[in-house]
This record gives sequence, C-alpha cells and structure tokens, in this order.
Amino acid sequence: MTPTDVNAAPPDDIIICRDVHKWYDGFHAVRGVTTYVKRGEVVIIIGPSGSGKSTFIRTINRLERHERGQIIVDGIPLTDDVRNIDAVRRHVGMVAQSFNLFPHMSALSNITLAPTKNVAFGLEKGRQRGRLMAEALQLVNLEGYAARYPHQLSGGQQQRVALARALAPAPDLILMDEPFSSLDAGLRGQLRAEVRAILKERGATVICVTHDQEEAMQLADRMAVMNEGRIEQLGSPEQVFNYPDTRFAAEFFGTADFLPAWRDGAYLTSEVGRIPWSEAWATPSRTDDELQVMVRPDCLDMEPEEEGNGVVVQREFLGAFNLYSVGLDSGRRVQVMQSHLARFDPGTRVRTFLREGHQPLPFIDGQALVDEPAYATEPDSS
Repeated sequence: MTPTDVNAAPPDDIIICRDVHKWYDGFHAVRGVTTYVKRGEVVIIIGPSGSGKSTFIRTINRLERHERGQIIVDGIPLTDDVRNIDAVRRHVGMVAQSFNLFPHMSALSNITLAPTKNVAFGLEKGRQRGRLMAEALQLVNLEGYAARYPHQLSGGQQQRVALARALAPAPDLILMDEPFSSLDAGLRGQLRAEVRAILKERGATVICVTHDQEEAMQLADRMAVMNEGRIEQLGSPEQVFNYPDTRFAAEFFGTADFLPAWRDGAYLTSEVGRIPWSEAWATPSRTDDELQVMVRPDCLDMEPEEEGNGVVVQREFLGAFNLYSVGLDSGRRVQVMQSHLARFDPGTRVRTFLREGHQPLPFIDGQALVDEPAYATEPDSS
C-alpha cells in the first residue's frame, strides 16, 4: 500500500517527503520514502534496528544528506543551499537518545543554550529569553531545579531538561530519536504520558523514532512501520494493529500467527474455524492462490477437550492474563490469550477456535487481501 499521495496533500502539512533516498557506501538505507506530516500531529516511526528510521529523520534537519528525492519543511525545500538548511533548522528542535546535557552547566543554562548559542535560532534578548526559559521549565515541571547540574538530576529529570531545551525556541517541529530508551521501564511509561501531554499542550508537531510497540501506541496520532528503508504502512496505531497491510507489519507490531486457509463458498475456513467472506476483501486473482489467515492471541479461545485440535505446549503468566502456546495437530503453533484465572497445564488437550465477533484477515504472499481503505492517507482527526 502506498502510504499517501503527497502531490494531493493539503496545505497544513509541515513536512512533505517525495521519493527520499539515502545511501551509505553502497548500502541503501532509505529507499524511496514518500509521506507527509500534518501540523500539530505526533508521528511515530517504528521498526527494527537497521530499518532506516533514525537515518530518515536525520535527513529532515540535514544531519544526514539525502541523495535523491525532495524534502520540504514548512514550505522550505531542503537543498544544499546553506541558507535553506539554516532556515529549516530554525524550525526544528531535536531530542536525542542520549540526553546530551553539558555536565558543567546547570539545567537552566543547558536549556538556555539552544536559543542563545545556536546560530539557527538567532539571539534571544533579555525578558524574551527569560520568559522562554521560565515557560520551558514550567512546561516540564522543573521550576525548582533550574540551578541543579545534570549529576544532581534523575534520569527522568535529565530527559525533561533535554525536552525543555528542544521546546524553548518554540520550534515548529521536534524530532525525537529513541528518547526514552535509556530509562527504566516504570519511568518510561510515566514520562511518555507526561511528554505527550506537554507536546499536545504546546501544539508541537513531532516525529519520534522508536522500536518499542507500547511507546508507539501511547504516543502516536499516526505511526509509520519501516522495514529495510521503506515505509510498509502508515496509519493510526489501531489501524496498523487491526488491519496490517503486510505480514511484516502484523508480526512486528503485535503477536500474529498465520494459518493456511481456503475459500469455501461464502466462508473463509481454517483449522481454527471459519468466518463469512467479507465484501471488503479483494478477490484472489487466481483460484490456486495460497491463502493464509492472520490470527492474534486475542482472536482465539480454547477449552479442554480430548477430541480437540491441539495440545498446550507452554503457559506464560503475564499478570492479568496468561499467554498460551498451543501446538495444533497440523504441527503449527498459535498463541492464545486467556484470563489469568483460566489455567491449562502443558500437555492438556484443547479445542482451539475463533472467538465470536473476531474477524481475522486473509493474506496472500505476505500482503493483506484488503482493498485500500481511506485511512491509508488520512490521519485520525479525533
């Protein structure tokens, strides 16, 4: 699926990318990325290590030079002209994976550094500078920490300082590269919620890179799944999870199993049950096309039955629920989610079946058998 037709993109787009490519010594790191970002939205780029996501966002403020294609930031084409590069950087703030705070400078001095030392932002004077710094500290809840040095701050507080430094010049766009990866799990979750609230309050446009699925779901208005330098899918987290375009997107963003299936008249049938054939699904081009059906753990249910179709292989306790690995009689395995109160010991014979109301997606050759829906080009307005 093509993420979007940027030639028809509306005028409130702050970023437009057309066929962007980047190579490193013959390695094709970014391969024809075409997309847009609307003003005020948070777009998360998710993908495995080496998928090109960090390289791509670094081309947007010219930390990396793209070799082919076009990037337009707030109406300014990003070219080799240093005046254009400086103009773009005046619009862009950056929060890196490492906090990049100067250890010999206080939190306030670190925040002040961007608008006073960075040529791209120019000089801020007197009261205007003081107001910007005070607002930035207040926004990240660090009013009482202005005089503290980085070593006197916790990891979460240091990350807030880095965010305040990016917000202080009031940039039109903020780029964030794995901003929470160095924090412990509990702090990550808390800080993500706080940061999203701060960004929405400021009305900032954000592109954030992560490989963390939970982080993507918590932060994103829209998310782009990258693989081998390409955007595999672009949509809201719900859209990508419920209607993945490709097998890669399905397996990377959530747990997904794929089972052989066949069309049986008005039904799609597999070894875990059958569902009505949907009018939203594209008709296979050939009768011998090899169909598969995607099932997520919450799509399946099971109950003990000696004459069932599988056996429990493993149970993983995950707090509110158990995740079971079930070996089907065909030799394939599926993951089944159950309440923490439902316990099946390994070796238990079970019948595994589709939950009522769930409609798994059919795939052929790694592609979802779904006609292109409207959400492919329009972000969620809610």
